[in-house]
Amino acid sequence: MRDFHLPGRSAVFAANGMCATSHPLAAKTAIDILQAGGNAADAAIAGAVLLGICEPQMTGLGGDCFVLLKPSEGDRVIALNGSGRAPAGLSAQTMRDRGLAAVPLHGPEAVTVPGAVDAFCQLSSDWGSLDLAQTLAPAIRYADEGVPVAPRVAHDWADDAAILQGDARRFFLVQGQAPEPGQMFRAPGQAEVLRRIAAEGRAGFYEGEVAEDMVASLSALGGCHRMEDFAATVSDWGAPVSGPYKGLNLLEHPPNGQGATAILMLNILAQFDLAALDPFGAERAHLEAEAAKLAYDARNRFLADADHVRRLDHMLSADTAARLAALIDPRRAMPEAAPLTEAVHRETIYITVVDRDRMAVSLIYSIFHGFGSGLASARFGINFQNRGAGFTLNQGHPNEAAGGKRPMHTIIPAMLCKGGRVTMPFGVMGGAYQPNGHARFVSNLVDFGMHPQAAIDGPRSFAGPGGLQLENGYSRDVAAQLAAMGHYVLPAQGPIGGAQAILIDDSGVLQGASDPRKDGCALGY
Repeated sequence: MRDFHLPGRSAVFAANGMCATSHPLAAKTAIDILQAGGNAADAAIAGAVLLGICEPQMTGLGGDCFVLLKPSEGDRVIALNGSGRAPAGLSAQTMRDRGLAAVPLHGPEAVTVPGAVDAFCQLSSDWGSLDLAQTLAPAIRYADEGVPVAPRVAHDWADDAAILQGDARRFFLVQGQAPEPGQMFRAPGQAEVLRRIAAEGRAGFYEGEVAEDMVASLSALGGCHRMEDFAATVSDWGAPVSGPYKGLNLLEHPPNGQGATAILMLNILAQFDLAALDPFGAERAHLEAEAAKLAYDARNRFLADADHVRRLDHMLSADTAARLAALIDPRRAMPEAAPLTEAVHRETIYITVVDRDRMAVSLIYSIFHGFGSGLASARFGINFQNRGAGFTLNQGHPNEAAGGKRPMHTIIPAMLCKGGRVTMPFGVMGGAYQPNGHARFVSNLVDFGMHPQAAIDGPRSFAGPGGLQLENGYSRDVAAQLAAMGHYVLPAQGPIGGAQAILIDDSGVLQGASDPRKDGCALGY
């Protein structure tokens, strides 16, 4: 239990249903859907789509999503890949011939076909209990009427507004400026798109006038996108990847997501007695940083589209983790891993819902960087993601850019199991930080006995590009000790990541935890 003398946040307890996410309007909408007879799949869709209106710098209809779902019966978990593919005409060689060393972050080359809308339609059709029109109604209303901009959203909006280009500036600035907290943001064009999806399903987005708007807008910018690329978009179901950690089993989305990186990182950390350390001391931060360098290096070399990934079993093996752990000096930092192919970013939303029948959904939804590519469609104002920047231009690499291929993705939903029972859907936003965030969250629970809310609240560190970032919760003494170990220590430029979780305790009561680094909350009934 937390110290009630100190500022902090209590977990939310409820018996019937629960949602935890990064914006209170989305959490409330998810609970409304549950109370109207919807299940966790319906509620997660409703909340996620609304988050594209509440946090448009983070996500939107032009983005991708991944889902882990536990049906109400049993503890089987299935994975839905809602990530889109590069247009058929994309060529790494063409970009190399232009002298490019990486896919441009804010050009049409980085715009992959949005996959989230197809995934939402598939999830609703296969597992929802309400029709899509009822599920999308709250987001349509808020897009038409507007939402007041929340404080953290306004902060991120101002940071990201400079990359908005052309039509995107009309749709995502208010009188030419990033909105202030409390100002209303409206998206009537997106409301119209949602009405078409509600009436026609995926065809309302991937065919007809909406698709024509997206293709024409991208073509005018020099993109190679065609109507056929949009019509061919399809999400697919599969099985999660998993790995044990001291009595728990961590379930992650398979490639093209980077979930295997979190499993590898925990397998490395399992070689050390973390429980004997100060959870927020230098030794733990050091070991975590070294494990991250090694796990992320493996990620950069091996992970890609599932049809191209190689050596996944090698990444997940205990033997690989033991050999990598042996490279760690507990008292001295190693050099940084090879530079990441994707730039650091934090723009993602995560939502988790558990309903009264104990269906559990873990859903993550993103446009990659702040406002994605910075580009939007001319008529409806659909903000295009820049997931194609997750490709590499290195010839022969499994993640080399190519038409019809999915890039390596940073967004990863997760679930924890104990004794074969799903006990907690959770997620940690924050781009490249996410596998590190998953590893830290699980270690906080297991090694240090923290409640999920305390595990989320605690300060974070991340050995990212440029050095070891420390949040303000770390003391100067810890920073000095880490520097003495050879780390280049720097204060985090902003809060590192954001997490949400729902614990399904042994009695069946739901305990929701939500990150104070965001505007959101957990709500139940």
